[in-house]
Amino acid sequence: MSPARVRGHCPPVRFVALGDSFTEGVGDPVPGGRRGWAALLAEGMDDGVRGVEFRNLAVSGALSCDVRDSQAAAAAAFRPDIASVVVGVNDTLRRSFDLMGLAQRLDEVCALLATGGAVLLTACLPDPGSVLGLPAPLARPLARRQRAVNAVVHALSARYDAVHLHASGRAWVEDRSLWSVDRLHPAERGHRKVAAGFHRLLLERGLAPGAPPGTEPRQPPPTRAAAALWLATEGTGWLARRSTDLLPQLLCLAAAEIRHAARGTSATLDRRAERELLRALAALKPPAAGHRTSDPPAPSPVPRARMEG
Repeated sequence: MSPARVRGHCPPVRFVALGDSFTEGVGDPVPGGRRGWAALLAEGMDDGVRGVEFRNLAVSGALSCDVRDSQAAAAAAFRPDIASVVVGVNDTLRRSFDLMGLAQRLDEVCALLATGGAVLLTACLPDPGSVLGLPAPLARPLARRQRAVNAVVHALSARYDAVHLHASGRAWVEDRSLWSVDRLHPAERGHRKVAAGFHRLLLERGLAPGAPPGTEPRQPPPTRAAAALWLATEGTGWLARRSTDLLPQLLCLAAAEIRHAARGTSATLDRRAERELLRALAALKPPAAGHRTSDPPAPSPVPRARMEG
């Protein structure tokens, strides 16, 4: 989406999106590339008067460290009025998963953008095991990880008064029409539902005066041949990469699930995950007045009160 021209004397609303393939737009192909929920939301934020300047910095495969180390500085330099930070699923799919480190990295990103005056958009997402329909011994470890990530996101959303979208419930998992052929990324309908959900929440704050994004797809669904081709090319590549990274550990985690289930001690794994979550939340430093993780540029010339008024 090209930046809108300034209309009248009001500068356009600046909206930047950070994250991974969920935000990059995978699953929502359009002529010339990908679109995704963030671009759809940007269109719904344009009231035809001020305009919207939108940049999508999300990159497929990004981890929380990539968002902090690469995307956050570019986003802060853009001086956004609104910034979406949706990341973490890829972290749960790595054998190096570190909840405390993820929480600290997300906190740094949120602090940097909020200190610069941006309203943050966040979301909790379904765990990949449920969406993929994996067997219970494989799905449960991923579910614990994603629940923990969602809990961290909830805590940070409250800390920074973020606009938070709950997108992890059963309705999101069970509605097959929301997901693309790979069962990991939203299809066009899913991207539209995310965009419409954020638009509704922003409208409640007076931040999305434009028309809400439509919820019905405008592109025909992929044919079986196209779906098979995707799985045979990109899908196979994804599986190969994860097989050398996550799969060995996931099999070990699954074996532990089976052992504890046989002994009737599955609750032990849940309690262990809860303790790790409490440690991660406790390790977050309380925000100080004027806190900065680096030296961001001056706040946007559009005052927050004006945007919300």
